[in-house]
Amino acid sequence: MSKGRNGWVPSIGAIPLEEGVRFRVWAPEVDRVDVVLYGPGVEQVQPLEPEAGGYFAAAVEGAGPGTRYRYRLDGEATYPDPASRSQPDGVHGPSEVVDPYDFAWTDGEWSGVPLEDLIIYELHVGTFTPAGTFAGVGERLGHIAQLGATALELMPVANFSGTRNWGYDGVNLFAPAAAYGGPRELKRLVDAAHREGLAVLLDVVYNHFGPEGNYIPAITGGRVFTERHHTPWGEAINFDGPGCRAVRDFVIENALHWIHEYHIDGLRLDATHAILDDSEPHILAELADRVHSVPGRRRLLIAEDDRNERRLLLPRADGGYELDAVWADDLHHHLRRATAGDDEGYFSNYTGTAADIAATLGQGWWRTGESDHDELGGTSAEGLEPKRFVHCIQNHDQVGNRAMGERLNHDVEPNVYRALSALLLLTPSTPLLWMGQEWAASTPFLYFTDHPTELGRLVTEGRRKEFEGFSAFRDPARRTAIPDPQADETFLASKLRWDEISEPEHAGVLQLYRTLLHLRRSRPGLGAAGPSEFAVAELGPAALALRRGAPDDEEMLLVVNLRGEIRVELPGCEVTRPTPGAVWKPVLSSEEVRFGGSGGWGGIEAEGTLHMMMPSAVLLEASRPARRVTSPSAPSAPGS
Repeated sequence: MSKGRNGWVPSIGAIPLEEGVRFRVWAPEVDRVDVVLYGPGVEQVQPLEPEAGGYFAAAVEGAGPGTRYRYRLDGEATYPDPASRSQPDGVHGPSEVVDPYDFAWTDGEWSGVPLEDLIIYELHVGTFTPAGTFAGVGERLGHIAQLGATALELMPVANFSGTRNWGYDGVNLFAPAAAYGGPRELKRLVDAAHREGLAVLLDVVYNHFGPEGNYIPAITGGRVFTERHHTPWGEAINFDGPGCRAVRDFVIENALHWIHEYHIDGLRLDATHAILDDSEPHILAELADRVHSVPGRRRLLIAEDDRNERRLLLPRADGGYELDAVWADDLHHHLRRATAGDDEGYFSNYTGTAADIAATLGQGWWRTGESDHDELGGTSAEGLEPKRFVHCIQNHDQVGNRAMGERLNHDVEPNVYRALSALLLLTPSTPLLWMGQEWAASTPFLYFTDHPTELGRLVTEGRRKEFEGFSAFRDPARRTAIPDPQADETFLASKLRWDEISEPEHAGVLQLYRTLLHLRRSRPGLGAAGPSEFAVAELGPAALALRRGAPDDEEMLLVVNLRGEIRVELPGCEVTRPTPGAVWKPVLSSEEVRFGGSGGWGGIEAEGTLHMMMPSAVLLEASRPARRVTSPSAPSAPGS
């Protein structure tokens, strides 16, 4: 067997031995499988032995790390390995043997980041830096750590066709994209991130395969798909039909391989609502069982799911899948409706009122299946801790699926953007930042591909149909303005401009993000919270208050005004009323000059009336006479 570490021995793919390599593949519809090894001007053909369940395997002497190979089925066509660890010549080229243990890790003392401390920074490797590589990301880890994030989340890195892609067209699920630097560079990035105190989460796709270079159906005889279920991408992956055991094992092994071979701290599971399985246990539950049973620190599993489905988070004993957290987009949708005026497509189901924003913050999601607005479904969030809801004001989907790739800061006024940022960063939920958000980046994030011409045309047409609920995709005249996903210029336009960080309109926003995240991590009243340790209330049509902490501990109050001028009698509302013997004192305002604001936001008037002259956010602290109040990183409290 292979020289496994920590009990990890891969069961499929090319597995290095002390002498040679063991090749193993699932090919249930053929009688014979050969592994074809490629050397300088020569091919070596070695038959594999049949095993139970449709597998074929054999140990081949003379092969080793760096060997290129394909599988030949019944003496005819050859294909890359479905479990290839490396595709240096692209999705159509031969696979390459990789020794999963040949890396000098330095993170032996790394203990991970618990869910309650998670502050996620989502990024796309290809557009995060000019280099567009894992090494390029590594050069910016200091920025992410200094910002105050605790984890970076990589959009999918599984190898894809061409040189640029969002990552959701991956076809070599075990092979880090050659365009990004391949396996060794990803390991270097993870190792370096851990040295910076950053966890690494990886976005993985188990609901469909990419359309170009996907040879898995050819090797499995199509058993990887099922007609029992359908997804937006066609036939669903077979998790509950004939032959599903090998498919389930393939996906589970993929997840475990990222954890064991790349030291990944957690996985973001793409579109779990499209992972369809009528069997018991559900593939998500089985996946969670296997991932959470890995020795050592807990590896996190975070679902992207639009159903507001509590079963994803419930313990196995209560019939749940026991995932750790879920993307909850209701807050994003309400905030865009409230501030940018979005009312098309799925935004038409949201109101953007302060009352509904407050309800969403208080519950974790808005659609709970109990109200008139819940026609689209939803379940109760009762009993689920705030940390289990991942909230954002933008992410790759909510920017990149807009026709022109507009960021939130492109569509709202700077003071509104700063106020929304404060709300996100000081909520008790798990905040997610989208790359460049922290300095209000000027660059869009567009949809881009690098498919063969005809496939590219079909993908573009399919995308227009998917988003036909939005007039920019539906109206032929407006559609002509949408950048061509296949054009190199579309990809290049999406790359962040790091030189703009020092420009005044961006530097102030960056200072705001750094200050707020420092406060979140250093002030007990702003840390992880249980359901009883925060309260939220509307203060008017476009204003709300978020109270953090407990009366016998540090108490903080965030007031966010999204429109116009307001006056709030703080003693007149239960959520904003000071604890007896205490008064509210300003700690920070999003309108401070150092954050790019005007400097004069308002203040607390007689009888405890809070005056906010414009859209902004102000953070207040409960002050008692015996306690001296200081303002972090500021010489004096704002608005005094």
